[in-house]
Amino acid sequence: MSFVSSPARAVAARPATRSSSRRRAPGAIKPLAFASFKLAPLTVALLCAAPAFAQQAPATATTPTTNLAPVIITGNPLGNDTLTSPTSIVEGKALDLRRAATLGETLNGLPGVSTTTYGPMVGRPIIRGLDGDRIRIMNNGLGSVDASSLSFDHAVPIDPISADRIEVIRGPAALMYGGNAVGGVVNVLDDRIPSEPINGIHGTAQGDWGGANDDRTGAVQVEGGDGKFAIRADAYTRSTHELRIPGYAQSGNVRGQDDDGDNGPRGRLPNSDGRVHGGGVGMAWTGDSGYAGISYSGYDSDYGSVAEDSVRLKMRQQRFGATGEVRDLDGFFTSLKANFAYTDYQHKEVDDGETGTIFKNHGYEARIEGRHRDFGPISGSMGIQISQTQFSALGSEALVPSTDTNNFALFDLEQWKVNDRLTLSAGGRVEYTRLAPSGGGNERFLDASKRDFTAGSFALGAIYKLNSRWSLAANAAYTERAPTFYELYANGPHEATGQYLIGNQNLNKERSFSGDLGLRFKEGPNKANFSVFYTHFRNYITEANTGLFADDDGEIVPSNTDDALSQAVYRAVPADFYGFEASSTTRIWDSGAHKLDLNLSGDYTHARNSDTGEPLPRIPPLRLGMGFDYAYGPWGAGISFTKAFAQHRRPDNDTSTTGYYRLDANASYAFKVGQTQWLAYVRGLNLTNQEIRYATSVLRDVAPEGGRAVMVGLRASF
Repeated sequence: MSFVSSPARAVAARPATRSSSRRRAPGAIKPLAFASFKLAPLTVALLCAAPAFAQQAPATATTPTTNLAPVIITGNPLGNDTLTSPTSIVEGKALDLRRAATLGETLNGLPGVSTTTYGPMVGRPIIRGLDGDRIRIMNNGLGSVDASSLSFDHAVPIDPISADRIEVIRGPAALMYGGNAVGGVVNVLDDRIPSEPINGIHGTAQGDWGGANDDRTGAVQVEGGDGKFAIRADAYTRSTHELRIPGYAQSGNVRGQDDDGDNGPRGRLPNSDGRVHGGGVGMAWTGDSGYAGISYSGYDSDYGSVAEDSVRLKMRQQRFGATGEVRDLDGFFTSLKANFAYTDYQHKEVDDGETGTIFKNHGYEARIEGRHRDFGPISGSMGIQISQTQFSALGSEALVPSTDTNNFALFDLEQWKVNDRLTLSAGGRVEYTRLAPSGGGNERFLDASKRDFTAGSFALGAIYKLNSRWSLAANAAYTERAPTFYELYANGPHEATGQYLIGNQNLNKERSFSGDLGLRFKEGPNKANFSVFYTHFRNYITEANTGLFADDDGEIVPSNTDDALSQAVYRAVPADFYGFEASSTTRIWDSGAHKLDLNLSGDYTHARNSDTGEPLPRIPPLRLGMGFDYAYGPWGAGISFTKAFAQHRRPDNDTSTTGYYRLDANASYAFKVGQTQWLAYVRGLNLTNQEIRYATSVLRDVAPEGGRAVMVGLRASF
């Protein structure tokens, strides 16, 4: 099993429709490999260029016909393979071998991608050290309307078992999706609305069991059609026990500091169990010149807060969608695509059976894109996007007022194929956002007033092919992001994070300048990608602890007062983020029947307050990986080693995390019974039973990751 994947290597396909490939494996190299070497980032960059020097004549001569790389859908309305932004795709077998209970943990380890974590049932992707409202989480191209960016204990209402394909766009993706995609985009595609003709009846069934939380997951999907009308239905369920951990739940930073000197729980993480179930149905009419369809999906979950033994979070989301596309048009536009979704979201925080707070968020998002006819070597697409959401938090933890958020945006993307070597792209987006709070009689929000923002973003990109194997990709962008309602209006206690949060109504737009430069290599099975990136924020909006403590009413109290909460305020500071990402796959043995690939990977993010030099909180440390993938006919196997270094660059009020080595492995076997294709697989997770605490977690000192575990799975496709 692997945790870091290059875009092409991460793809594995459905039988007979897409090419299959095994997941890339990251992993850690043995401790001595890095013990005395201080230039590890440079080292891994050079190692990841290894495919360029692995072009032995026998291997090249026996390489089979190269499968076409998948076309990125997200942020690519032109439908080609010249997207300048760094990308990753996970689907098919690759997705089967890395699925976890959360979207964040499923993607954790892709180049530049890490995860927040609040126990095994909560995890939101972090890209290049950026999280929250700077990473846009989407379902089928439209935003996931939820409360996951508001607080670390709020889950993303998307279960990875329901995904057919996940696309990750790293870097300044504001070109197509706005300022809240300055860090990147994660788009989960479930194909509930068929976009291509379906003939006959097809389907899949899948089950997984095991893991450190005794995960039991099942899913089934069936689709059928007559070539013009198609319908698809799916359902899934997940149930977990409390997470098994290698030692104490509390880290050495805090263990034994209770008044009674108690070291706390050991072996299990209390209140970390959960249940999820959901599904959906969609139908579409398809033809040679387009398609149109509608869908409905539902999601329900019930999971514990690992910071509070008596608190459960009960979440529900319903989503109605419609999408369609018309192609082969005459006139200025050659194709038009429309996408619409209405979402109704709610979750309750229940303490000892009593509902304390109810969070609600409902609204719609609509998007229309039109590809215009080519003007010589210039092609392009433009569109509009409209959204409206209504958020409310009712109860004892009403830390924000009810707020209506309206957004209207125009965007355009143009691409100029200068010649066979050079392709240029340019695009821009302007969006208007209006936030209207309503205190609802709560005196903490009496002064909340309306705010409106007009934000503009502009991006330039280029790909230059050095030769048939090597290419350079460069991106530069200026992005503006309007503050969210909680950054402006928060004023209340949040027990889950132990804070009393105070917003700032005077915040201005967050402005940033971003750029990245990448070197890419591809020849047959050998692939490599190396990128460096830099982002400067003029006014990065962040939480800052004041050093004071407050009670539930916001009154300042001594730190030793019962139920005292750390007071935190939202403020804007100048900030710099920079680092690198690297990954490679090298075919080191190919005898025709037997194939063995070497995978290398690494990523690093450095983030600081530009004025003071103080590190920003929750930044992932340097990660390096090495792994092997083996294939022999229907058999597959992989092993990966991950080395995550200690993170001592932190604000003064945070704690450090120690480094760790992680060993993972997998084996699979594909076979056919009648007309049904089967895939059986087994995964070994954290086989050395390391104590792993992510620097990106607000609960790093009280909730480690799972210990040694084995997971087995079976997938049938017909």
